[in-house]
Amino acid sequence: MRIGKQDQAFTAICASDAESVTVRGYDLCSQLIGKIGFTDYFWLLVLGEKPTEAQRGMTDACLVAIAEHGLVPSVQAARMTLAAGPEAWQGAMSAGLLGMGTVVAGSSETAGRYLVEVHQEWKSSGRPLDEVCKESLEGLKVAKKKVPGLGHPQHSAGDPRAHALAAEAERLGVKGEYFQVLECLAEHAPGIINRPLPINVSGAIPAAMLDAGWPIEAMKGVPLLARAAGLVAHLFEESQRSIGFIMSNNADEAISYDGVTERD
Repeated sequence: MRIGKQDQAFTAICASDAESVTVRGYDLCSQLIGKIGFTDYFWLLVLGEKPTEAQRGMTDACLVAIAEHGLVPSVQAARMTLAAGPEAWQGAMSAGLLGMGTVVAGSSETAGRYLVEVHQEWKSSGRPLDEVCKESLEGLKVAKKKVPGLGHPQHSAGDPRAHALAAEAERLGVKGEYFQVLECLAEHAPGIINRPLPINVSGAIPAAMLDAGWPIEAMKGVPLLARAAGLVAHLFEESQRSIGFIMSNNADEAISYDGVTERD
């Protein structure tokens, strides 16, 4: 991304005047409202063209897979924020989305960029994929880095969401080279890293979306959009029967103070 003064000040997404609103060349009121589903609209907004049936189906599957996974840190942050400020839904939503980093939920982008890196090396070098994947995994081991897209603290025997997304990609006919890279990494990682490393949902989502034609530069938007829906559910429940202060109190009881006990 270029920082600083821009030579051309344009946008190709939306324009409006006194009579109409135009989005990606479509009249919002006569051609989009009531005539297009939200997943199609999301794809259109980002890429400028409506998705194919397979692209829509894969995007739907990924959004459903990542929208909800219980009281993860981002959800706890959102619920405790709403408990402290019941009128500030926007603040609570922001707290939850800001908590989606490279470890939880936002890790799909990290895994996607790693898949792109390995895929590019595979294609540019002309070497066998197995060889490229093993070399990359050895490099991560030496650097003492995690393998993006593999492993899960709870689903150690295999992330069921990843299995479901792989099956859906196969059914829709979009399972391609990025999934091939991911599965090759998963095949060799346990022997190189010396521990179980099944494919997780944060690896399956970028593999599926990249194979479907989604750009890596917009990958983080997929889990962000999905988790926004989950956060709305949690914040509505929080407003009806609050557990924010219960979580806060449990944290206070679980953490022991080990600082200075007495000063002169």
